Amino acid sequence: MSSEIDSGALLSRASELIDLAQKAGADQADAVVVRSRSRSVSVRLGKVESTEASESDDFSLRVFVGRQVASVSANPGFDLKALAERAVAMAKVSPEDPFACLADEVDLARFYPDLELYDATEMSTVEMTDAALAMEQAALSVAGVTNSSGAGASAGIGGLVLVTSNGFSGSYMASRFGRSVSVIAGEGTKMERDYDFDSRLYAADLDAAELIGRRAGERVVKRINPRQVPTGSNLTVVFDPRVARGFVGHIAGAINGASVARKTSFLRDKMGQQVLKSGLNITDDPLVVRGSSSRPFDGEGVKGERMVMIEDGVLKHWFLSTSTGRELGLPTNGRGVRGGTAVTPASTNLALEPGEIAPQDLIRSIGTGFYVTELIGQGVNMITGEYSRGATGFWIENGELAYPVSEVTIASNLKDMFMRVTPANDIDRKYGVAAPTIAIEGMTLAGR
Repeated sequence: MSSEIDSGALLSRASELIDLAQKAGADQADAVVVRSRSRSVSVRLGKVESTEASESDDFSLRVFVGRQVASVSANPGFDLKALAERAVAMAKVSPEDPFACLADEVDLARFYPDLELYDATEMSTVEMTDAALAMEQAALSVAGVTNSSGAGASAGIGGLVLVTSNGFSGSYMASRFGRSVSVIAGEGTKMERDYDFDSRLYAADLDAAELIGRRAGERVVKRINPRQVPTGSNLTVVFDPRVARGFVGHIAGAINGASVARKTSFLRDKMGQQVLKSGLNITDDPLVVRGSSSRPFDGEGVKGERMVMIEDGVLKHWFLSTSTGRELGLPTNGRGVRGGTAVTPASTNLALEPGEIAPQDLIRSIGTGFYVTELIGQGVNMITGEYSRGATGFWIENGELAYPVSEVTIASNLKDMFMRVTPANDIDRKYGVAAPTIAIEGMTLAGR
């Protein structure tokens, strides 16, 4: 992974592509280059299983002829003039799209901050191999761990180069370093599997390989000899922070403007109404320095700002790109993301803000309940809010984690769950979605 990343040539090539598109008959256009470089190593039982490396600069051109729009993609080395002419020809025979457009010039970022997203540290294959082996060895050294599913380490960079015909030109790069390990405890039909990982923008911020491995081993050993519990209703379920991040992801999906426009969100008619328990706040901030999902501008060249999406339980904003905003009669809030040739809204550094109670005290206050460490399946209906997931974790008795539990299903409706959330104070903001331990009252558990 080269530490010398020069985007100047790509910006020049994208600008030339815009000029050629306009000469071919486009009224407006934007050109994007999505950059990617990555290397990874995976090991299992002390031996290297694979080493991989990849790199790409994927170009896409979007052109507008009146209200008609078309997009084309290409790899480096393509003929600029031919690509531009093909895109315009496609647009001229495309149906009109009343909402597709570039961001308004007034919304474009003229200046944007250095968010310190790029670490030029060179992580060699040897270093990644050593880290992966150390993780696996640390996990296997935990008493009760019987086998390994493998460990891996990775390093990469990604970024965006964007030029628009109405005056935006910019680029940014972000690095990413990762480590993960998965191990098995138990024997035969009583085997359990668990894992641990870390992912950071800066290599020096990564947790030590031995620490990640030890955590994975300790997690899986605690799951040995799980029990089943009886079916019950009106149960308080506690989500481990790892699981709680997925729960916050459901909130993000429900307040995504694209889902609202398609009428596929159960919160589509709830703007300005209470959708979360009073006192709870959901924030989204693309400008966090060294933030996992930070970006100085979005996929349309718009600078986003920190927003309180849900304030004191009341829904205040949708995630919006320009076209989605127009469809809903609202201005963009700088949440447009490039996905292939399309632009759709998405969250950035999203967080369910923490409460004031320590997680141990939260569990203690429950008395009897279920602590979830892993969810299985995709049983969430975002149109109705119906929620039903397979789960594993630990039974809570007398305010303590008593014994492991598996083969149960937890169910409710997200509308009700949102109104019954109590967050602890243990939030960790190192990932793109952050959440503390949370307790949700009134759920149903299907067991034996």
